Parts: sequence; C-alpha cells; structure tokens
Amino acid sequence: MPNGPGASFHDVLVIGAGPAGASAAYWLADAGWDVVVVEKKRFPREKTCGDGLTPRSVRQLSDMGLGADLERYHRYNGLRAFAFGHTLELAWPRHPTFPDHGYVAPRRDLDALVAERARKAGSLVIEGAEALEPLFSDERTGDGPACSGAVIANASGGTAAEVRARYVIVADGAGSRFGRALGTQRNRSWPLGMALRGYYNSDLHDDPWIESHLDIRDRSGSVVPGYGWIFPAGDGRVNVGAGLLSTSGRYKGVNTTHLLEAFVAQAPRRWGLSAASACSAPLGGRLPMGLSVGPRLIKGALLAGDAAGCINPFNGEGIAYAYETGRIAATTVARALSAQDRTVLRGYEEELDAAYGAYFTVARAFVKAISNPTAMRVLLGTGMRSQAIMERVMKIMANLLDPDQRGSAEMSCKALELLALATRPAR
Repeated sequence: MPNGPGASFHDVLVIGAGPAGASAAYWLADAGWDVVVVEKKRFPREKTCGDGLTPRSVRQLSDMGLGADLERYHRYNGLRAFAFGHTLELAWPRHPTFPDHGYVAPRRDLDALVAERARKAGSLVIEGAEALEPLFSDERTGDGPACSGAVIANASGGTAAEVRARYVIVADGAGSRFGRALGTQRNRSWPLGMALRGYYNSDLHDDPWIESHLDIRDRSGSVVPGYGWIFPAGDGRVNVGAGLLSTSGRYKGVNTTHLLEAFVAQAPRRWGLSAASACSAPLGGRLPMGLSVGPRLIKGALLAGDAAGCINPFNGEGIAYAYETGRIAATTVARALSAQDRTVLRGYEEELDAAYGAYFTVARAFVKAISNPTAMRVLLGTGMRSQAIMERVMKIMANLLDPDQRGSAEMSCKALELLALATRPAR
C-alpha cells in the first residue's frame, strides 16, 4: 500500500481485480505497461455466481495462458434443459473460434487464479484496498475533468493515499461505487437480474451436464421469468441457484430466498438436494444486464464487466463478457498510451456497441417479452419439443453462432422477438 498522498503514479489504475479488472490488468501488463490494481477484498473470496464457464469464457482464459489450469476443474459437455415437462440435452456447438466444452470453476478459486496471472504478467495487485473516491487532473474531457486516479485506503481502515495514473479502468462489479461517484447510472427501464446460489453435497457432483430449469416456479407453483440451475462442481458439491429477471412491477417483490427454497424442493430427487445437504448459507446479488449502465466512458475513465452492466440478458452470463470487455478496455487504453492521445478512448463505446449492441438490444426485448407467462409457455413449450430448434436457440442465447451466420442470427433473434410479441395479450 503506498504511503502518503501522491506516493504512487502509474500508466493505468484498475479498480477491482475480479474477471474484468484482472483481464484488463493482464493484457496491459503483458504489453509492457505499468499497471496497478486495487481490490477491496482479499483472495480467496466468495462471489454470487453459478461458477459455470461457457466456451466464451474458456477461450478468454486460454488466451491468457490459463488453459492448462482449467483442467483441474470439472469439464462438462453442455446443457441439460428442463421446461414444461420436457427435457433436452444440448451439447455445446462446434465453432471456429470457441471450444466445444466448458468447466465449472468456483469463483473463490478462479478469481484468485486470474488475479495471480495478472500479477505474474507484471501488474501490481493490491488486495484489501478500497478506492474511496476519484481524483481528477487539469486535463479536460468532453464531460468534465479527466479522472486521474483514486484515493485508496485499507478496506479495514487506515491512512488514505493517492494512487494516480494516466488512465483509469473501473471494474468494481455490479453496483459499482466508483462508477457512481463518476456519474454513471443504470437504465432502470432495462432488465435487472437477481440471483441467489448455494452449494450442496451431491452424489452427482461429476455429472457431464450443467442443468437449467427454464420454468422456475415460486412457492405457489406459478411460473416466474427466470431460471434455476444445478451445476456439478466435481468436488463433491453442486452449485444450485435461482435467477429472477425483474422485468415488470409484479415481479419486483419476489423473495429470491423463497424462490431458491422452492426450486430446491422442486428439483429432481436424483440430485439429493435438501436443507440437510446444504454446505453453507446462500449468497445473493443483483445483476445489471445488457449494457444497462452508462456511460461506459466517463470523464476519461472506462467501465468494464458488471460495472458496465455487461451481463447477457438471454442467460445471465457475466464472466465471459467481463473477460472480453476487460480485454477491449485494455486494448483501447494501450492504443491511447502508445499514441499519447486521450481522444483514442472515444472508440471504446463504439467497440462495445459493435461487439454487443445489436445482440443485447434483441436480448433485452426478448427478456421483456417472456415476462408474460403466456409468451413464456408458448416459446418454451413449443421449442422444447424440438432438439433442432433448441440447439439453435442455445447457440443464440449463448452468443455462439458462426461468423457466417450473422444474418441468420439476426433473423432468428427477430423471429423469437416477434413470436413473443405476438403472444402478448392486447391492452
């Protein structure tokens, strides 16, 4: 921890050492830049997450040189989907860019592994250090003075110090305090996810499929917009959770603790889930989705991962998009450093929009549409009768369509959206 104000200056300051922050730090340090990362918690630490790594995540971790490390975790083939009395096993598709398998890696281990990878690449990773407030320079940006660092203090208290940098990347997770201090806001008209997960002992801990229940029900048996999951961890445990998509007023009062309890009670008996098999109390959190937080470039600072609301509304996946946006942020900042030109940062929003804009727009519309129980039943009830249809849907929802299927992907997504809208009752 630096001592005294003005004691530290770097090329880049990264706020948060989770997936987005560690990814950004790795790519910048690997390129030779002077990077410091401040992380409020100390590793290892728990996170609310299903722990499932999709092929998109595996690709990013492999690119960071962690492919061999992933082999210590439970490898799985794809998704076993349940909905309205139907069951399908959907293998990950073959893809020219992404692998055809995933892993279940507890975030307690995984985040420490990636942060250590960033450290080995040359980043200074400071744990137990909280970014209290942004610092600014005399340099002006389009929306005010440029963010040039942060006041940092030990998370447990102590003397504050200034850590300054030429550029700042904000990756302190959902509900980003640092982002809000800069002036970011969440678009409250867009979907917000809420999730709760716990670990349970199970004899099926090494099952080759992760399991998703797409017609999750509350205590009364009513279907709610969301999903339940059972992800085998391969270590004697399974990760069990319930996610709720808060898409309209009537679902905002749903208690996720009760929803998880109801899901555990309704889950297939073969998993052996019960209060007696629970390993610990569940953890919960909110999930801002579909680029719902912005601006992603504010006062010269770049937001990445959950801090930018970069969670896929289709399936609640956030880890892959955290790694990807951290990498995009790092690439953008590296260009600005090389050119010694802050205006290069203006391309960041454009890159995010090119990568996710159209896809997330359709995903947000789809999620809002399925908040209608009739639409949900029609879509899933129809789709689950066809292996081919659901394989196609899985590729869309996991964002794994081939590059040459881009046009058909847009048409497929639009078809899903139109079908959902067509089943919406007239007002």
